[in-house]
Amino acid sequence: MLPDPLMTPASELVEPIARPAGRHPLADGSGPTNARGAVAPDVSSTRPLEGGWGNIFIGIAGMIGAGKSTLAKALGDHLGIDTYYEPVADNEYLADFYADTARHSFAMQVYLLNRRFQQHQEIIWRGRSAVQDRTIYEDSIFAKMLAKTGLMADRDYRTYVQLFRNMSNFMCKPSVIVFLDVSPKASADRIRSRSRDVESKIELGYLQALHDGYQEFIESISKVIPVIRIDYERFATAEEMAEVIKREYLDASFLRRVTAFDPAR
Repeated sequence: MLPDPLMTPASELVEPIARPAGRHPLADGSGPTNARGAVAPDVSSTRPLEGGWGNIFIGIAGMIGAGKSTLAKALGDHLGIDTYYEPVADNEYLADFYADTARHSFAMQVYLLNRRFQQHQEIIWRGRSAVQDRTIYEDSIFAKMLAKTGLMADRDYRTYVQLFRNMSNFMCKPSVIVFLDVSPKASADRIRSRSRDVESKIELGYLQALHDGYQEFIESISKVIPVIRIDYERFATAEEMAEVIKREYLDASFLRRVTAFDPAR
């Protein structure tokens, strides 16, 4: 059986011991944006949201084309918090990965893990409420799926798992993960509709394997991080989502279990 990076004991997913004032050494100023699209200013104090939110870190999870960026932007604008997007436009491995997945799978996953870790740490060190389009934890889904389907060598996957687990000791968990649950077919339809050249060779079988990985991921991650599952066909507005997240996040009984999203509740 393939090792699962998410099976790291919850006690090892530790909070930072202290956050010194000043700029994080990893920050390059390119990660966070505010509602106006500008680089967020460097501050050392927390910025709690109004209305009982406190300081919150929202992670958006979901299949390719699920609408993560759209929801992240909408929530960032609506709540007035920093928004972090998945590194796509400047990903120098992306085209090679889709052209020859087996050859470039390990390099691609390490590249993404490194970029996501930098982004994740910058969110924590800035001490501001934020929403992130795709979390660092989801990278493990892709790596595991690539190993299962023979597109990543076993030794490369073992190295990836070890690296992920070492990094997890320096991660601060998101307050909540919002999971956009879409079918492989719906994902394929969304990919075709946005017409990105590098994604043109993605096959339905790849998306099915990815979907299966996401179902395992949600079962695992919900044991340590609250998860709100959203049926894509019932996608809510940013205002409705903000209220749902606030309600579920502030409900202590919600912790450590997966809930179904019900806009009528």
